Amino acid sequence: MRILLVGASGTIGRLVYDTLRERGHDVVTVGRSSGDVRCDVTDPVQVEELWSKVGEIDAVVSTAGHVRYAPLAELTSDDFAAAFADKALAQINLVRTGLEHLAPKGSFTLISGIPSRDPVVSGAAAAAVNGAIEAFARAAAIEIAPRRINVISPSVLEESLEAFGDFFPGFEPVAGAEVARAFVKSVEGAATGQILALP
Repeated sequence: MRILLVGASGTIGRLVYDTLRERGHDVVTVGRSSGDVRCDVTDPVQVEELWSKVGEIDAVVSTAGHVRYAPLAELTSDDFAAAFADKALAQINLVRTGLEHLAPKGSFTLISGIPSRDPVVSGAAAAAVNGAIEAFARAAAIEIAPRRINVISPSVLEESLEAFGDFFPGFEPVAGAEVARAFVKSVEGAATGQILALP
């Protein structure tokens, strides 16, 4: 398959890239400052232009998106707006603009995270954004068939415990390799409208 991978330079993105390549896929990477194609996916104009550069794709995979973790009393309207723009709206726009460039039986795989189903202190923005992504995917799945869409929703990564572990006390971390396998399951499988929660 020819797969567009957004966020290939991140911790999850690098693992997904390596795993997809090992399975024989042609992976086209997209990033703000690195990758085969440069594109800021938070900019709707650049996302529209992205498709003219890459042509038809068999699958779109997104591992990108940043959200601020802070106590609710410290989160501003701008923090929430930035979180939605960077993680939710960017992925929604990839789907919305990418439909006509995706193979007839192609797929989208987006990323959310555990705060949508198991909230943590300082994770209100993450919970809201991840929940929005998951709700969007379930709704989109009933409209885009036979194209498919799923969301990977991992717990805190083992590889990211030093940076984010304090936000997830007592949570079972998940290995990046397991998250990468979930992306493979979404891309190569037949499911749609699913939230693949890890663990």
